[in-house]
Amino acid sequence: MKRAYETMYILRPDMGEEMADQVITKYQGILKDNGVESIDTQHRGKRRLAYEIQNHKEGIYIQMNYEAEPAAVAAMERDMRFSEDIIRFLTMRQDELQSDPSTPVSL
Repeated sequence: MKRAYETMYILRPDMGEEMADQVITKYQGILKDNGVESIDTQHRGKRRLAYEIQNHKEGIYIQMNYEAEPAAVAAMERDMRFSEDIIRFLTMRQDELQSDPSTPVSL
């Protein structure tokens, strides 16, 4: 069953624009190879980190929104885990909010 996901990842700040685009294309390709059709990617730019990660004080933030099977997300995260280009990543499942405001939402 396909679900909506949001993945935010941070690239090393010393990467050039062309190299960052190659990394973005790589992860879009992994998702597409696993059956994802629509990927909304937003390049958030270089930002200062809240705390130092792997001796980096800044990072290039990338956000991807897509609908996928859990196996596709696992394949992408497996590659991210071993990549030297990514200093941190997080994937969250986007649950549908209930449309009736009188119905309580369980957290």
